[in-house]
Amino acid sequence: MKIVILDALTFGETILSGFFKLGDVDIFQTTSQEQTQDRIAHADVIVTNKVVITEAHISSSPALKLICVAATGMNNVDLEAAKKMGVEVKNVSGYSTDSVIQHTFSMLFYLMGHSRYYDEYVKNGSYSKSKIFTDVSHPFFEIKGKKWGIIGLGTIGRGVASIATAFGAEVCYYSTSGKNSTKDYLNVELEQLLKTSHIISIHAPLNEKTLNLLDYEQLLTCRDGAVVLNLGRGGIVNENAIARIVDEKNIYFGLDVLKKEPMEQNHPLLNVKNRDNLYITPHIAWASVEARERLIESVVQNIKSFIIKQTTSQN
Repeated sequence: MKIVILDALTFGETILSGFFKLGDVDIFQTTSQEQTQDRIAHADVIVTNKVVITEAHISSSPALKLICVAATGMNNVDLEAAKKMGVEVKNVSGYSTDSVIQHTFSMLFYLMGHSRYYDEYVKNGSYSKSKIFTDVSHPFFEIKGKKWGIIGLGTIGRGVASIATAFGAEVCYYSTSGKNSTKDYLNVELEQLLKTSHIISIHAPLNEKTLNLLDYEQLLTCRDGAVVLNLGRGGIVNENAIARIVDEKNIYFGLDVLKKEPMEQNHPLLNVKNRDNLYITPHIAWASVEARERLIESVVQNIKSFIIKQTTSQN
């Protein structure tokens, strides 16, 4: 069986040895659209994280039997074409839940505790010159007693809510689908959530209902000193609006996702004046070592299950 891994660089130094027990493996660190067809032409199995697989790719790969998406979202594969041509598509879910939850709090503590300022204050020698033993010039606050609004109360949102509650926060949520009516936490309209929450975290998918859900006018309604964290998808919060409002109002933004990734070199967020109120990480919330290992193990298992099914059907 010929297995082609198209963008292994995404997984870092994660061990890929499990694939070699399943067949003949070609590993490419990255793959451009121009390179895709040549690399998959004779593949039985494709493993892709972000490389797009089109109808033309599938129809021009006669040996292809299985596409493994090393992620949860499958928008990079033409699912209708795959089904029409009898090619199975398998994804992986749940592998990064704990990692994303942890990164949510990591971003919050960085912004809320003014970590950038205090770290630099010590390292640049300012603390050594201080007349007192501490520095309270950048006040920080406790989570206890604060209102935490969650946009998108799925598995990750619920995990964040549970930990926020343990810290003593008062949790409410807005259902972007309108279908979530759990009684565990207070269900509110988006307008109320934005106006009342000290901390707002986003854990929703990007779709027609959530595109630019938080634009300039919505962000204006946030309370002074609010922390807004987007760990859902880029595009849910209008990035041009963030670039504008972060220099106009005292709001903190933590972003792990952007509308276009990697970030554009001339992105307006790179030119804001109030940089201490903005914290951006390069889509790493999902990528703890453990999460990447779980991801690869699940992809390998998907291939094993497919092989077993194929073998059984032929006997």
